[in-house]
Amino acid sequence: MIALYRDGPRILGALPGPKSAAWLERDAKVMSPSYTRMYPLVVRRARGAMIEDLDGNRFLDFTAGIAVTNVGHCHPKVTAAIRKQSGRLVHMSGTDFYYTPQVRLAERLARLAPGSESKRVFYTNSGAEAIEAALKLARHHTGRPRAMAFLRAFHGRTYGAMALSASKPIHRRGFAPFVPEVHHARYGDLESVETLLKTTCPPDELAAIFVEPIQGEGGYIVPPGDFLPGLRKLCDKNGALLVLDEIQSGIGRTGRMFACEHWNVEADIMCLAKGIANGLPLGAIVARASVMDWPPGSHASTFGGNPVACAAAIETLKLVETKYMQNARVRGEELRLGLRRLQSEHPTLIRDVRGLGLMIGLEIGSPEAPSAELRDKIIDRAFHRGLLLLPCGPTTVRFCPPLCLTSRQVDIGVQIVGDVLKDLSHNE
Repeated sequence: MIALYRDGPRILGALPGPKSAAWLERDAKVMSPSYTRMYPLVVRRARGAMIEDLDGNRFLDFTAGIAVTNVGHCHPKVTAAIRKQSGRLVHMSGTDFYYTPQVRLAERLARLAPGSESKRVFYTNSGAEAIEAALKLARHHTGRPRAMAFLRAFHGRTYGAMALSASKPIHRRGFAPFVPEVHHARYGDLESVETLLKTTCPPDELAAIFVEPIQGEGGYIVPPGDFLPGLRKLCDKNGALLVLDEIQSGIGRTGRMFACEHWNVEADIMCLAKGIANGLPLGAIVARASVMDWPPGSHASTFGGNPVACAAAIETLKLVETKYMQNARVRGEELRLGLRRLQSEHPTLIRDVRGLGLMIGLEIGSPEAPSAELRDKIIDRAFHRGLLLLPCGPTTVRFCPPLCLTSRQVDIGVQIVGDVLKDLSHNE
């Protein structure tokens, strides 16, 4: 059979197959019901932008593990770095001891982060932990209690991150009370921010504004050109910090190392995770050195900055910087053109195509009637044809494939989506 990473989708029978179905039964008995699964995929192995399930079915992955495996599943150079480091040192806790991968990665992140001021790095295990650390640091540095975020934002499910998020009721239902003094403005609307500062959020009590340069879970929303620069000016004017959540949009996904670079905006604190270690659990905040002024013991993490995860991240960043960031720009433009062609062919099914690089949203429904039900049908039918997609926002299909995507794979993905849309047009 063709090597997995060179292959295309091939579905051998009804999904799920018998081996996958058996594991789905075992999963249902022991796993938390809080997990959300869009379709019955049980992954056996993956390479590049391709995935194989337990029954030998092969899928083109346009999810990258929710924008995580940015240089592709099991990239040989990242895998080699993991193996090499795991044979030397797996854990020693950077909170209390020193080891070189932490320092090497921090030096690289400090160099890559926008802005001329020197930077410092704090490591976490996840994006939500990075947001929690940023919230603590912002309050500590400014001595102020309040934070501002945006409607439809998603920053994570731990308590501080959940308080900042405003994406879906399910994320909040049954978990109150939340971290207090968090205000929400309308994303992309500077006037909405200024209204809060004039009414319910005293600017001299505002520690930080938390914002995704491109909203992820909210629907892959690209803001107006003046939005991020305007937030930067408002923070400077009022003595607040600008915290950029680059957890999903960073590490080359939009064709720049960080999405904020499209608007030439610098963060006071930048939050990273997802694609930074290409599948290993690692997050970080990168802050201006003058901002990261908390004392020893004020915040820590037993596993954050694990040496194996750091080794994977160093190799991932090298690959993104030298190869895959440019590929994200080229393949992203090809994918957008293909999806816009489908929009012209199916104007009653596709409302919008938007995004930068390989962070693209396809909003489903007619201009007058967005449709979550139709969006979910498209994702499900694409799965049964061998293409993995995920939802975001109320009615959007998200396209966040690995940055190693080839032109041939773009064509295959667009063709499958087009075939699904044709079926829906004929049958409904």
